Amino acid sequence: MKYLKQFLILLIIPLVIGCGGKEIEEIVINETDIESQMIEAYEKGLTALDEGDVLFAAKNFNAVENLYPQSIWAPRSVLMAAYSFYSQDYYGDAISELKRFVKNYPTNEDLVYAYFLLGTCYYELIIDEKKDLSALLNSKKYFNLVIDQYSNTDFALDAKFKLLLINNILASKEIYIGKYYLQKEKWIPAINRFKYVVDNYDETEFVMEALHRLVEVHYLIGLEKEAEKYANLLGYNYQSSDWYKQSYKIFDKNYEPVFNKIKKEKKKGNFIIRKFKELFQNER
Repeated sequence: MKYLKQFLILLIIPLVIGCGGKEIEEIVINETDIESQMIEAYEKGLTALDEGDVLFAAKNFNAVENLYPQSIWAPRSVLMAAYSFYSQDYYGDAISELKRFVKNYPTNEDLVYAYFLLGTCYYELIIDEKKDLSALLNSKKYFNLVIDQYSNTDFALDAKFKLLLINNILASKEIYIGKYYLQKEKWIPAINRFKYVVDNYDETEFVMEALHRLVEVHYLIGLEKEAEKYANLLGYNYQSSDWYKQSYKIFDKNYEPVFNKIKKEKKKGNFIIRKFKELFQNER
């Protein structure tokens, strides 16, 4: 142990002598330089966005977050990157940025904007609600979140308007399916669809038709009191509507549902087949 201590002393002495006339250079990260780089990247992003180069804009906004993730500019840059993608219909990329914002900055004051833009991106992705409801339902989820948690904001007002449009689409789909069941004489599934519209989409324009269809189907299966109940409800709320006038006709003994007429016409046969039969009969 004695010899080890002597060896270490001898080893340190040359190092001290070697550094004697020279200060040790410290490696210091210049925060001012990082901040200036961050501001420069942000400004480049704004310029690129104005020029319509959204990919370069988003790249610069993302660079801001990477340079200084603890700064107040980082979350703003993520939102700007998301908006850049959204402005040129890159909805998938915008959604990815917004979800990252929500995950990384859950207490940020601009969270309402992120939720609203998420709802809007999904809303713009609605193509064919009859085949795929995912975009429509996701849009509804985020708009409801904005309305529930940020009710006093302008975002909530716009979200309510878009939500009404979404509910109209969903209600129309329920009516469409209900009418299909009605034509197939599947009374219970039809009733369930029309009731769902009345219970869940009473603010939409389709609630009147749903009530009329409930009058119609209950009358057809012999539940006249139930039919009268829905007719009274329709009359109380929408007495001046055409749907109420149509429901009033149902209680006429000569009333015949439209879908029954369609079925009777179908029984007559296809137009081409009928023409072929006429030709064949004439030849004989």
